[in-house]
Amino acid sequence: MAPFFDWVTFEGSDVGRVGYETDSLVPFTAYLGLGLLLAMLYARGRARRGQHRGLTLVSMAVGLAATVQCVAFALNPMGGLERGDALNPAIGVFIGIVGAALWSIGSGLLAKEVEGDDERADSVQLPRGH
Repeated sequence: MAPFFDWVTFEGSDVGRVGYETDSLVPFTAYLGLGLLLAMLYARGRARRGQHRGLTLVSMAVGLAATVQCVAFALNPMGGLERGDALNPAIGVFIGIVGAALWSIGSGLLAKEVEGDDERADSVQLPRGH
């Protein structure tokens, strides 16, 4: 949702630009998150024990990167050099920070589950060399 809200406003004006207009990384990150969500839903049905742990760890890493990117944008909005204007962060950046942080936390909580691990106390393990 964040790419559809204003990410910047021009100094001395109420005119803003949505995330899609500010930087191509904004919609790419949103699409990457949707792709990872679809991949995790697909993996849930195909993976042994219902989870692909590696995929949830990748999702958590991308969520952390998205969070850091949004925080960096809030501190110093990108695109001022191209536009020649002083830019101020707007509501979309903060929606992005909250969404990316929730994405990271959710993926991290899912990755903590032992569902995707093969080394569980109740799993059958073959002796070494076989």
